[in-house]
Amino acid sequence: MANGPPQPVRTGRNQARQRRFWTRRAVSWDHGAGTNPGLVKVVEMVVEQARGRKEEHAVDLGCGSGQVTLALAPHVASVLAVDISEEMIRLLGENTRAGGVTNVHGEAIPVEELSFAPGSVDLVVSNYALHHLRDADKPVLVQRAYEWLAPGGRLVVGDMMFGRGGDARDREIIASKATLLLRKGPGGWWRILKNSGRYLLRFQERPISISSWQRIFSEAGFDDVSATQVVSEAAVVRGVKPRPQPEGPREEPGSPG
Repeated sequence: MANGPPQPVRTGRNQARQRRFWTRRAVSWDHGAGTNPGLVKVVEMVVEQARGRKEEHAVDLGCGSGQVTLALAPHVASVLAVDISEEMIRLLGENTRAGGVTNVHGEAIPVEELSFAPGSVDLVVSNYALHHLRDADKPVLVQRAYEWLAPGGRLVVGDMMFGRGGDARDREIIASKATLLLRKGPGGWWRILKNSGRYLLRFQERPISISSWQRIFSEAGFDDVSATQVVSEAAVVRGVKPRPQPEGPREEPGSPG
């Protein structure tokens, strides 16, 4: 277990575009997240898979206005909730005060810029945030989370998880999204065009498949990597940092032949 709440270290890389995007969307996200049945199910699964304990210190990556943070807080000693948007962190503060939650601290900082001492964190969670990272940054962040975690610590990621049409599941998800938007008329048609451009160009939203996330976890060193599909487009992947294996008794050297 970590000895105390982790402290982030800031660096100077500019993330202005993402910050502007999420600052504009902060209030609508806060109002809509709790009434989206699919998102609620994913939040519940992230918290269930986290298996937080009262003595543990957790970090929530891309916390938004606190959907996972507030659900996790009663189960752990503390949660450091980080988000790129200062407006999201402001809303998180309002929500923690309204709920009487006292063990949450919010920081407005890009997740790519976080740094913690090795072994200083017990639990790292994230929900519907990491698909906004560039593809090259995803395995880097998972590897860094592995280093932050104490042995036995867990990384739990809930997110959009599908590829670009390479298998039947991908195609089914893409088709269902397109069908839903087509039914909304001209406004939905425009969203198909806009989202298709973002998706094909890997701009703003960059989801990857469940199997890709599992591979990234395994390559970082996590054990017991598991994936649970929650709704058609979203799944939760969990990994555990292995504990050091105890050394067995030394064998006596054999007699010379």
